[in-house]
Amino acid sequence: MKQVLIIPERDEIQECLEVAEKYNLGFEYNDFYLPAVLDDQEKLTQIIEGYKQKGMPSYCTIHGAFYDVLPFSMDARVREIGMLRIEQSIAVAKSVGAKAVVFHTNYDPFLNAESYVASWIEGNTAFWSSMLEKHRDINIYLENMFDRNPDIMEALSEKLHGYSNYGVCFDFAHASLSGVEPEIWARRLGPFVKHIHINDNDGVSDLHLAWGDGVIDRQMFYKCYEKYMKGATVLVETFSMENKIKSLELLQREGFFACITKERAKSKSAY
Repeated sequence: MKQVLIIPERDEIQECLEVAEKYNLGFEYNDFYLPAVLDDQEKLTQIIEGYKQKGMPSYCTIHGAFYDVLPFSMDARVREIGMLRIEQSIAVAKSVGAKAVVFHTNYDPFLNAESYVASWIEGNTAFWSSMLEKHRDINIYLENMFDRNPDIMEALSEKLHGYSNYGVCFDFAHASLSGVEPEIWARRLGPFVKHIHINDNDGVSDLHLAWGDGVIDRQMFYKCYEKYMKGATVLVETFSMENKIKSLELLQREGFFACITKERAKSKSAY
């Protein structure tokens, strides 16, 4: 059975927990990527304890810091900040019992000279190798963000896939905006994909619409998943409760997400 996740919202946590229990979902926490939260230990503790007191699904991930996080920068001071944010994010992930933490590549597609690309791959390989070695007790997933094609993620992944705790977080919506067909992304990154983000958009901006409310080719996603990325966990990356439920219901109707709800599970056990 596929592991599907949603993003919990603290002001709707009870409803999120009910939906998670009903559909056997996990959570991907989005509360911890802001610098103002990471630097406020009291706030961090309050958020983490709040979730623990309410109860948490058995499977969860977190989205790590990404604003201006450039551990591959040529500027040593910038690298220091990037490393700090990443270490803070990993510490939080371990505190909440997350199975994985997601970081962005933060690759700048306008800096596409061969020397820059080579430096980017070399710098990221060195940095993430050290993180993967140091934190073997948690999965670290890198997500395509501004990338215009799968080239650099494929090259980096070929160097990092020897670490069992490394994986690609493939954002299908980001890929759909890149100008390169998502099927090409899925084929080339598929061997490394362990986690996926899905939502919908208008083909122009990353709107995080409910699944089915935009122009993304959903059937292509289902085909790519089965052919190239089968077994990867899937986050329905949309935010309002209405859009979460709408997305889940469509995924079920279209045959992708065929979970056994709590009620159906009880019914089956009676036979």
